[in-house]
Amino acid sequence: MNIINVTRVDMPPIGDYIEYLEEIWESKWLTNNGKFVQTFENKLQGYLGVQNIVAVTNGTLALNVALKALEITGEVITTPFTFPATTNVLIWAGLTPVFADIDPQTWNIDPVDVEKKITENTSAILAVHCYGNPCYVEELQKIAYKYDLKLIYDAAHSFGVQYKSESLLNYGDVSCLSFHATKIMHTIEGGAIVAKKTDVSDKIRLLINHGIKSEEEVELAGTNAKMNEFQAVMGLCNLKHVDTKIKQREELYFHYKERLSGLNIQFQKLISSRYNYIYMPVIFESLGQRDKVYSNLIQNGIKARKYFFPLTVSSAYFQDKNLVDKYHLNVASYIANCVLCLPLYADLEMATTDVIIDIIKKTIKRSEW
Repeated sequence: MNIINVTRVDMPPIGDYIEYLEEIWESKWLTNNGKFVQTFENKLQGYLGVQNIVAVTNGTLALNVALKALEITGEVITTPFTFPATTNVLIWAGLTPVFADIDPQTWNIDPVDVEKKITENTSAILAVHCYGNPCYVEELQKIAYKYDLKLIYDAAHSFGVQYKSESLLNYGDVSCLSFHATKIMHTIEGGAIVAKKTDVSDKIRLLINHGIKSEEEVELAGTNAKMNEFQAVMGLCNLKHVDTKIKQREELYFHYKERLSGLNIQFQKLISSRYNYIYMPVIFESLGQRDKVYSNLIQNGIKARKYFFPLTVSSAYFQDKNLVDKYHLNVASYIANCVLCLPLYADLEMATTDVIIDIIKKTIKRSEW
């Protein structure tokens, strides 16, 4: 049986990558802000319509460095409906995550609940553009200005996404991208940090290279988060094809949506002016129905994913096991219990999506008997 995974890595033509490798072998410059990292950053700025972009090793370190660059302390309000990295970076930085509920339509952090959770110890908001769908950026920015808070976006899913015809990465103080192998645009592993202010970007460049200003001067206690040349050339190769890949995903996304319409299934409300169709998340009527669909798909060699389930507040390292109730995360809990991401990648065959859709329809009909 051929296994259909929830996603699959997009690979560029191998000849394109080999051409770059030959140059790397000739120069023997593998890391430390090499030629191809610089070229990749410049290409990204042009494609994304941003300034002050710094390429890094991965998306998690992007968040780590952003928190350090902005000197975040105390409490940070964030979402529980996200990949563990969003919460983990706060714990690693010695910060206290405070969880706000999510909007029932966009599945992003709810600005109204964010404002309710602010205390004298709050220093920042760490919001996630869930599945690349823009947060309510204007509302969050108003709150950040009102309470003098830093606003950081986990934009791991948001490559190429625009809001009101402007790059989504231009909102907030800092946005952090992931270029992990499963993303729309990847560098095998990798990420990038987009800063609104040049002085913050300059600080980030120091932080990702141990704080080294010159051969004899270390200005900051930094870390090693540099992107290497092999990652950068994979990015340069993939950047050439990303628009085509997005278009292929878009066709599959709307095919799913059209054929699943009429069922009691909820789709994410997209508020972007340009979207990247990175995932195909759907919300079922109940946890039981979601799990039956998931099980039936698995039995047919189709690996959908309960993404994001469970909520990050359920992580074992939290001593308080009742954080859902403590923070009143009713919407997030419901969405997490009922969500399923269906297979979606550029070279997925339309016929395969029809098989998946038929399994879902049959499962739902049986559950209604």
